[in-house]
Amino acid sequence: MLLRPEQRTKLDETSDRDFYAFPRFVTHVDEGFIDQLTNLYREQLQPQTRILDLMSSWVSHLPEEMEFAHVEGHGMNEEELAKNPQLNHYFIQNLNQNPQFLLADADFDAVLITVSVQYLQYPEAIFSEIYRILKPNGITIVSFSNRMFYQKAIAAWRDGTESSRVELVKQYFQSVSGFSSPEVIVRQSPVPTMLRMLGLVGGDPFYAVIARKKSN
Repeated sequence: MLLRPEQRTKLDETSDRDFYAFPRFVTHVDEGFIDQLTNLYREQLQPQTRILDLMSSWVSHLPEEMEFAHVEGHGMNEEELAKNPQLNHYFIQNLNQNPQFLLADADFDAVLITVSVQYLQYPEAIFSEIYRILKPNGITIVSFSNRMFYQKAIAAWRDGTESSRVELVKQYFQSVSGFSSPEVIVRQSPVPTMLRMLGLVGGDPFYAVIARKKSN
C-alpha cells in the first residue's frame, strides 16, 4: 500500500458526517487561486463533456462561458451542493467509509478535486475508481494550496511540506496503472513580488497535478 496506517490518521477521528453537517458558504482559498483554477479549467476542459466534481461544495469554479453536457457533484453537505448552480446532479457519500462510486465505467471526460484531496484516507482506492469511471484520454485535475482543516487532514499531508504534498498526489496517480505521467503546475501568487518579500501581503500558492487515462 502507498500509505502506512499511521499516515492515514486524522487528529479529529470523530464522524466526518458530523463535521460537515453544517454548510460552510465560504471559499477556502483566495480570489487569486480561484482565478488561476478557472483559467486552468478553461485551458484543459472541453465544452459539451461530462464532468465529475468530486468533493465539491456550493461553488465549482468552472468557466461560466463554457457549457458542459453534464456536471455531477459529490460532497458531504447537501445544502452546499444544492446551492451550486453549476451542478446538474449530485450525491452524498463519505469516501473514507465507502470509496466505491455508484457510477458507470468510462462515463466521464474529466474528474476534478479542488482543495480537498488532503482528507482522503484511502486515496489509492479513490484514484482507482476515478480511473474506472473516466473515458479513455479523460483528464483528472487535482488542485490544492496550503490551507486545510488541519484536524481532518491525514497525517501524511499534515506532516509534509508543500513540495512533498505535490509528490504525494503524483504518487496517488502512479499507484494506478494506466494513468499518464502526472503533470505538475505551480503558479506564483499574483501579488507583486516586492510586497510578498516585505511580508505585507501574500496570496495562496496554487498547485495542480494533472493526469489522463491512457487511451490504449
